[in-house]
Amino acid sequence: MTPILAPALALCCLLPATALAETFTPVTRQQDFVNLVSGKDLTRFGIRLSVSPTGDISGRAFGRKVTGAWEWNGQYFCRELYVGSDDLGGPNCQAVLKNGDTLRFIADQGKGDHADLRLR
Repeated sequence: MTPILAPALALCCLLPATALAETFTPVTRQQDFVNLVSGKDLTRFGIRLSVSPTGDISGRAFGRKVTGAWEWNGQYFCRELYVGSDDLGGPNCQAVLKNGDTLRFIADQGKGDHADLRLR
């Protein structure tokens, strides 16, 4: 084991699991979600989206136009999204979690893949 790797590995083993885990809190109310995204873009490398309080989604992803619509259903953000003319997987209701200026969207009501987008 390299001299640098051994101390780093030892330090990781000493930290409690919660110190290593990311702390995201659920966003379960539509008004809380709207307050978070109003007037801001959701970004990540190559992607910039605007989610309006009235249910529209617009922006760009890797040079292509993004359009869509959303609504709140129970505790979930439900969206239909298109990149150009390509449907991005059909309608999907997603759990939303927040950590600082990062929103995590987890597909299939929190049971699927996730995407982290930063509020800018």
